[in-house]
Parts: sequence; C-alpha cells; structure tokens
Amino acid sequence: MADGGAARTEGAAPPLATLGRMTVLERPAWVARRLAHEQRVDGWVGPHLSRRKAGRRHPVEDFLFTYYSHRPAQLRRWHPGAGVFLADATVDELGRDYVARPAGVTVDTDGVRERRADSIAWIRTLLTRTAARPAQLGCFGMHEWAMVYRQTQQEVRHDAWPLRLSPAETATVVEERGVRCSHFDAFRFFTAPARPLNVLTPTRELQHELEQPGCLHANMDLYKWAYKLSPLVPSELVADCFALAHDIRTLDMRASPYDLAELGYPPVRIETAAGRAEYAAAQRAFADRAAPLRARLVAAI
Repeated sequence: MADGGAARTEGAAPPLATLGRMTVLERPAWVARRLAHEQRVDGWVGPHLSRRKAGRRHPVEDFLFTYYSHRPAQLRRWHPGAGVFLADATVDELGRDYVARPAGVTVDTDGVRERRADSIAWIRTLLTRTAARPAQLGCFGMHEWAMVYRQTQQEVRHDAWPLRLSPAETATVVEERGVRCSHFDAFRFFTAPARPLNVLTPTRELQHELEQPGCLHANMDLYKWAYKLSPLVPSELVADCFALAHDIRTLDMRASPYDLAELGYPPVRIETAAGRAEYAAAQRAFADRAAPLRARLVAAI
C-alpha cells in the first residue's frame, strides 16, 4: 500500500526557528506541516473508511484500525510534540491538551505528564529494556499458526479466507516446528491446545522481561506506544510507526497459514527451509528499521 500518497517524512526536518529551549513554528510552517500529515494519513484512513462503509473487511489493511484503539480521526489529528510553540494558534484549533501563551499555544506538557505518569514510565521501561536485548529471529511467525492450531476453517479468526493447508497439515507444521513466541499480546490469541507447545508463557507482568527487538509484534506495537504518548510526541513519529506496523502486518499475514494470494499477498512458506530464510531476513530488516523509531520514542520521553 502506498504510504499515504505523500512523501515519507521519516527523518525530515520541518522548517523552524529556535527560541531558548522552545521550538517556534510560525503559522505558515505549522499549518503546512499539519496538512502534510493529514494528507499522508488520508492514504491509509480513506480506503479503510470506504471498506467499513461498504461492510467489507480486509485482513491486512484494516488490522491496525481494528486491533489498536487509536481511531482514524485520532491518527489524522496533528500534534507538533512537546516543547513546540505554535505561533498564531488557539487552543480551540489544537485541543484540550494545549495551553494558551501570548500569541500562540503549546502542549500542556506538565499537565499531560502528570495525568499519565505511570503509563509513560511503564512505556519507557519497556522500550529501553527491549532495545537493550539482542534480536531473536528464530520464531518464523509460528504465532499465527498457533492461533488456528486444531481449529476448523469455520473456527479460525479470518474465516472468510481459506487456509493454505488442511487443518491436520497445519497442526503438523506447528507440532514439528514448535512455537517460540515471547509476546503476550500474540500468545493470548493462541488456541488452548497450542499454548502448552510454546517454550514460554508470556504474561503482561513479564512483558518488560520478555520483549525483544526481533519480535514482529513488539515492533508493530511501536505504533501503540507512539499514539499513547501523544500529544507529547510529534504526529509524524506516530505516522512513521504506523507505516512500519502496516508493513510488518503484511509480512505477518503472508507468513500465516491463510491463503491471501487473491488479495495480492503471495505466501512466505515458513513450512519450508527457503520460506524460513525469507522470513528471518525480513524480520531482521524490520528490527533494523524499528530500532531508530524506538530510540526516537525514548528520546521524546
């Protein structure tokens, strides 16, 4: 999917001037930046809303809007991040998390941090501990297979799409390959008979100890941590994390037991040695791409 129909903004520096420790954006600069963000996000949001209106579901393109709690309108809403002064702006234009200053507004950084202190500390601990660990690349996406283990076609989550193998063949792959999932929010969707096959028993309480930077879902969740830190982080960073999460979801479902070739997603056949090598290479590339985004989030905190 095109990245919002606009040029990517990863690493881009918006026009600005600096006054003391506060970044100052004059109105033309921040309005242009807001418009660029809205145009980028519209490339994701527009097709999703059209499908929703038509009553159609897409297992890849709609996932980030249904699995995560951030609504399309929230993703589209632009924030400059903490420490930025928007000249000639009003609180009504930007929202309740802003405070008026002479000739403009800023994020109410102290107020937001006070209300969300526990959450911010939890997210920072998770991000820093995850970044400190080596990437583990040996799971080969078996979490998606464990989510359909010993289920019929009618029982699987995405029942509108066929499995590439029979339920019995799918179960054999799970049993022969084993499951090495460290991510609680993937593990909790395993079928009951699949859970004992995992080498770990992830829980929410163990998330700080188990999360590792090679995990597709840990890197996809950078989007979640970014929007939970809004408006303290710039919306361009949230959108960068969304773009990463979208691309990860594409690999996730290509390597899954579902047959999505009709939608334009050729399978990564992780039941074969060649497929596992392809998956591990893509997983490494995503870990490399996620690392600077995780670092930007930690720096913002």
